[in-house]
Amino acid sequence: MNTFGNIFRLTSFGESHGEAIGGIIDGCPAGIRLDTAFIQSELSRRKPGQSALTTSRHEDDRVEFLSGIFEGQTTGTPIGFIVRNGNQHSADYDKLKTQFRPSHADFTYQMKYGIRDHRGGGRSSARETIARVVGGAVAKLVLREKGISVTAYTSQVGTIKLEIPYKQLDFSQIESTPVRCPDAKTAQQMIDLIQQVRDDGDTIGGVVSCVCQGVPVGLGEPVFGKLHAALGSAMLGINAAKGFDYGMGFAGVHQRGSEVNDQFYTREDGSLGTRTNNSGGIQGGISNGEDIYFRVAFKPVATLLKEVSGRHDPCVLPRAVPIVEAMAAMTLLDYSLLK
Repeated sequence: MNTFGNIFRLTSFGESHGEAIGGIIDGCPAGIRLDTAFIQSELSRRKPGQSALTTSRHEDDRVEFLSGIFEGQTTGTPIGFIVRNGNQHSADYDKLKTQFRPSHADFTYQMKYGIRDHRGGGRSSARETIARVVGGAVAKLVLREKGISVTAYTSQVGTIKLEIPYKQLDFSQIESTPVRCPDAKTAQQMIDLIQQVRDDGDTIGGVVSCVCQGVPVGLGEPVFGKLHAALGSAMLGINAAKGFDYGMGFAGVHQRGSEVNDQFYTREDGSLGTRTNNSGGIQGGISNGEDIYFRVAFKPVATLLKEVSGRHDPCVLPRAVPIVEAMAAMTLLDYSLLK
């Protein structure tokens, strides 16, 4: 299960302290101009050491494309790529040869395979998500030509929650703070909390919200390939993800149907729309043309800074934002190609 997708497919390989992380993208349409500067910028949003809120491990995370591109365009053949590892401190993990860290994959990998790479978590390390970000960046370039955008941001850290509806946010401000929250006041509160937690040698969790705009009607394959189920599967496959909901989500259990039903109306251009969007842009497992929005809950990092050596994040949220976008982009492109 190292391959994601149906038609647009990403197979990833590599370990945290191995030679490289890499992948093969298959099913990418031909003739897409591969904007390598954009892809590199997406990797820079994910890489370690980008701010005081993240792990101190420093990696250039430069992507090298090996195949599937000719004269700057995709050819329709498999796109191979690698990102070399450089700043490993493998000795930091020597004692883990004989120890299982609480709430990590150490124990389950050992029991399942009878062997494990204990250096930085090996294959279970979040460094594997490099491949997902590259795949997601390529998917974003294809979606861009279809008028589809995917935007994620940090909406909660611990008890600090952004209460402003996404339609009132200025998404251009997401990258203006290291925590990637588009509201400056809330962002500073989140930053203060993460710094306090880091100083205590502890960790904290939170929520990443994502908005997908320009998605056409008709994406989704009922009954067992519903779009929201595919998005949920993609998000819950991210390291440290513990929950997923879309549209009104769990908040809807407190309301009545008369309060949350999305009534249809005819727009000025003659198309049908809904006056509200409690469904989150998906009805019956199929996109309805409205914005798709969802949330992903991330647990506190299992590695407590006061308990072990090595370099770790006090909060995964800032670096999880581009990973959420990447998985959403690959899912939407895959289901667009299925349609």
